[in-house]
Amino acid sequence: MKVFLSGALADPALLEIVLGRPVETPATRLPGHAVLDPEGGADRLTLLCAAPGSEATGLLPELTEADVARLCYFTGWYAEDLAEIAIPGEAEAVYARIDPASGGSPWDAARWRAQNAALGCEIAREIMLGYGRRPAEMVRRIRPYLAARAWSRALAGRETPCTLRSDRTREGAVRILYDRRAHDGFFGMRDFTLQHERFDGAMSEVIHREGFVAYDAALVLPYDPERDLVLLIEQMRYGPLLREDRHPWVLEPVAGLVDAGESPEDCARREAVEEAGLRLGRLEPMLRVYASPGYTSEFFHCFLGLCDLGDHHGGINGLDSENEDIRSHVLPFEAAMDLVESGEVNAGPLAMMLLWLARARERLRSAA
Repeated sequence: MKVFLSGALADPALLEIVLGRPVETPATRLPGHAVLDPEGGADRLTLLCAAPGSEATGLLPELTEADVARLCYFTGWYAEDLAEIAIPGEAEAVYARIDPASGGSPWDAARWRAQNAALGCEIAREIMLGYGRRPAEMVRRIRPYLAARAWSRALAGRETPCTLRSDRTREGAVRILYDRRAHDGFFGMRDFTLQHERFDGAMSEVIHREGFVAYDAALVLPYDPERDLVLLIEQMRYGPLLREDRHPWVLEPVAGLVDAGESPEDCARREAVEEAGLRLGRLEPMLRVYASPGYTSEFFHCFLGLCDLGDHHGGINGLDSENEDIRSHVLPFEAAMDLVESGEVNAGPLAMMLLWLARARERLRSAA
């Protein structure tokens, strides 16, 4: 069957990833329709909507039943969503997914290729790696998180200093011999074997490991330098619960997963509103660190968020859609440091960020 594909789906490189094979087909046009770019993250699909007087550009590949299954797996569509349409000059039936009219700006293919094509292809690889193993319904449910996982790999490409540590690279000094996804849901678990170059120049023995595939997260410690106040949040956490800690409610900085295409700075600001009802002023970079590099890919982008906490008296915040129940505490810096000393602050990132602030506090207060 012939299927009209538009927007990002009309990009040959992305479509090859989705279908698992190259597709050669000339561009065509669909009168009376427009391609819209909806608001949202980089993982959002473009919309093909009826629009009298407009004309949508796309591809018209001949797809097999297996191709349609792969396409629906990637997009979250159902095969019955494809409706018959008319394209001038096409004698046989043509199908397309027509979306309800909604808000969105006109699709700009040139801008997408320049800004988002590489990420779009990486998201497609992440989703299609689970084809045949990860249920389609799960993909529909966790698609934004799969996209965020792909984005974390893109963020990992940013160069970091190597003044004391070795400047050997993953590509040049590590050999991945076997790599299997042992679990592939909201979080992933990879079972792999490798060899790596040792400090004496020889290659290591073959090493078998399992690793936890997580996300990049933005963490922010709100601080009012004029009043010397910090804001901490408190919520029930699953790690302490699984450890059978009698007190699984934990004090932490504001934090959240960095959405696909989102900067860590924008994530920090968004999470401050969602988790603490707080709009931040200037963000000061603190640290960029792995949470526990021995077994997880989780990576933290840490910021100090300068703000006015004079009228913020704590409260309950969080998104109901994410089952968040978050309480804010505003307290003097020294009181927060007392909680570090007593052990009541037992989340490593918060302790680390408060200790960072202890070093920068005098500078920040003198400039307030």
